[in-house]
Amino acid sequence: MHEPLFNVGSTSIKITDSKNELSFPVLLHYPTIEASKMTNFGPFIIDVAVDATIVNSQFPLVIISHGNSGSQYLYRTISTYLAARGYIVAMPEHYGNNRIDNSLSKSVKNLEYRPQHISLTIDQLLHQSHLKQQIDATKIAVIGHSFGGYTALAVAGGKAYSMQGEAIATQKDDRIKAIVVMAPAAGYFSPIAALSQVTVPILLYIATEDKYTPKQWTADVILNGVPNPELIRLREIKNAGHFSFISPFPDAMKRPDFLPATDPEGFDRVAFHKQLADAIFQFLNSHLVTA
Repeated sequence: MHEPLFNVGSTSIKITDSKNELSFPVLLHYPTIEASKMTNFGPFIIDVAVDATIVNSQFPLVIISHGNSGSQYLYRTISTYLAARGYIVAMPEHYGNNRIDNSLSKSVKNLEYRPQHISLTIDQLLHQSHLKQQIDATKIAVIGHSFGGYTALAVAGGKAYSMQGEAIATQKDDRIKAIVVMAPAAGYFSPIAALSQVTVPILLYIATEDKYTPKQWTADVILNGVPNPELIRLREIKNAGHFSFISPFPDAMKRPDFLPATDPEGFDRVAFHKQLADAIFQFLNSHLVTA
């Protein structure tokens, strides 16, 4: 484990998609030296300094894309770990595919909007946000879980296809230098050459007990699809399930009928997330900071 260098600042911004006449919020975590405190965000408690001043330096930028019907807070163990060690982390709430409004789930529009909105988030952060002077535009990565993994692969150059075989309008963002995908919804890239333009380093996590995105629709698709499989670091997590990559939920939310809070019997999500956050930190450091 790497010791923190900073406290974690937290603020929110709004991104406007003028072309499609919509907007969506983005939660930001970033390095600060201001005092932090345990702060409630809905059912979650996070140790942050709300609206704190960012440290006057330059930092890599990481975008975290949540899964289907997810939220900005579901990967807070990763976002706060990175922010405390010198990263600016942006977490969009995907329009029409989040915990409050999931009206675009399973739609072509959702497949199109998600990667577009990652690029829009980067655009605004680099050119219009109050953090723009602190972002190193040459060091940008995307982390995605489940449908967020689809998003990361698409914005990194993947040419997606709907389940009906319809080509999805996506565009590669060359500013992305590395991606981390956890139990990714990679089946959208099954056709030959769909991943031929994905040339960035990839940290790929899969779970042995994943009932939603099993190996043949995750690792097999990606390893067989990218032009250079040597750029992939594959990590298979024993006894983990699809939702084990989500930050641990408060005890009050843990119940058998709430699937995101469940794991295979005997799996320790709390312990795993300490290892996961540090492994992601080391991977990003090796490809963004020391590369």
